[in-house]
Amino acid sequence: MSIGVGTNRETGARLEGWPHVAQALGDIFTTRYGERVMRRYLGSLVPNLLGENMVPETFVKFFAAVGVALEQEPRVKLIKVTPLSVARDGRAGVRIELEYRPRGHLGDFTPAGRKRVILSGAGPRYDVTDEGDVELD
Repeated sequence: MSIGVGTNRETGARLEGWPHVAQALGDIFTTRYGERVMRRYLGSLVPNLLGENMVPETFVKFFAAVGVALEQEPRVKLIKVTPLSVARDGRAGVRIELEYRPRGHLGDFTPAGRKRVILSGAGPRYDVTDEGDVELD
């Protein structure tokens, strides 16, 4: 059985496992709901918050948007969101700690460790940077 296979958007090469999940998270966080014609349910409210003043109320909305968006990806479970930076020009960064469940899309939610990504940016888009494995405390 497959553990989630896709195509790398930059190289066209086969992409599977955690790198496939990290790319999918980038797609979810940078797509507005309704933006994809055949997958109108895919996306998040994160792009709607771009350009907003990063005041505490906006940051709470941002955290909620991240949490709701992650519900679309069965291969991860949200553990923690930590703010990294907030700038007056709208740039922001958060570290997202996740439980990685490689077969979650098949209904097997057995965890295979923790992973961490950084969601950062401003303007027209956010970028997802893979920080890899997380040591358990």
